[in-house]
Amino acid sequence: MSANRKDEIRAAIRQLTTEYYEEAYAEKSFTPGESPVPVSGRVFDDRDMFAVIESGLDFWLTAGRFAELFEFKFAKFVGVRDARLVNSGSSANLVAVSVLTSPTLGERQLKPGDEIITVAAGFPTTVNPIIQNRLVPVFVDVELGTYNVDVSMLEQALSPRTKALIFAHTLGNPFNVAAVAEFARKHNLWLIEDCCDALGSTFAGRRVGTFGDLATFSFYPAHHITMGEGGCVGTSQPRLTKLIESFRDWGRDCWCAPGKDNTCGKRFDWQLGTLPHGYDHKYTYSHLGYNLKVSDMQAAAGVAQLEKLEGFIEARKNNFAYLTEQLKPLSKTFLLPQATPGSVPSWFGYPMAVRPESGLERDEVIRFLNGRKIGTRLLFGGNLLRQPAYRDIEKRVVGDLPNSDFITHNVFWIGVYPGLTQPMLDYVVESLNEVSSRCAVG
Repeated sequence: MSANRKDEIRAAIRQLTTEYYEEAYAEKSFTPGESPVPVSGRVFDDRDMFAVIESGLDFWLTAGRFAELFEFKFAKFVGVRDARLVNSGSSANLVAVSVLTSPTLGERQLKPGDEIITVAAGFPTTVNPIIQNRLVPVFVDVELGTYNVDVSMLEQALSPRTKALIFAHTLGNPFNVAAVAEFARKHNLWLIEDCCDALGSTFAGRRVGTFGDLATFSFYPAHHITMGEGGCVGTSQPRLTKLIESFRDWGRDCWCAPGKDNTCGKRFDWQLGTLPHGYDHKYTYSHLGYNLKVSDMQAAAGVAQLEKLEGFIEARKNNFAYLTEQLKPLSKTFLLPQATPGSVPSWFGYPMAVRPESGLERDEVIRFLNGRKIGTRLLFGGNLLRQPAYRDIEKRVVGDLPNSDFITHNVFWIGVYPGLTQPMLDYVVESLNEVSSRCAVG
């Protein structure tokens, strides 16, 4: 088949993709009480669909040209030297923590029994890699309103075994990165920023993900951009980039990209461990790693989504601001969210706490909203130490975690994602006003 004929076929497929998108995903009118108001969701168009198809036509099913392009563009957007794709945000956290256990880090290597400070009111897979690597999580409380780490507790959490910190920017709201980064620098600790919910958020004019040694991101459909499944680990330290690649790619010592050979120029001239001299570098393993790569079709969707990212971020900010303005009269019923001072969040969701003195219960509120087809979510696992999976783990807990318990009983969040229209937001506000009117102070 000639190149011209292939181009003609691709162009025809492109046109048909647009026609299919317009037919299958035509915008539907919103009917309050009948149409759902999702808490999150994918926002895409025919360009995203064709990107996946174009990758499929290449039939290079593992990471390839689209993955390489995405990593380059994503690193540039965030402001880090390198970004490496993995198959989920949870895997990104697993890779980031595992990287710090590498013997190549010398005195800064994390070893079994070493401690990592984190928050109790977080997402499970921010904490799980600590446990999976036989490290010890040290749980501190969070602030109400921002729902981020209470930095006043960091000194109290410190011990001679403390080697690292990992915190998420909760629902897109940056934690006090200045204070945390200074604490890490002062005590020579590694800092991992979990940015899975916070792509595009800034603190002191810098994007989150640029303050720590490592940063993690998620591209699940609920997040700021999507590949379906997918995640990323970012860093500006070349030695950590090599370790990210190793733990992601089976633990191998070789850094050749998929389908490439002999990038180092001495594939059969290495001598590592007690292997014989010349043992194939592609089958030499320096870490206990995994296979956590993405497919190139996922990456192709990500490349197309990146083109929309600035608009997505702006829409999230606008939706958040609109809800805040409309919900101010309900501040005696609900504790409304607060951006961390010095930050400009790219909000993932709109967290609200039902004030105990209001006379309402959180379950009453979310059942009312769900009955009106308005999506809600809890603030992830609440106090994780109340969850059955964490009952018997080795851990250290700082204080009584009252705010984490408050979250467990009182906090939920609603959506701000770009797929929400103003009529949807108005219906949410109307519904919250109605449920609030049931209480004495509403």
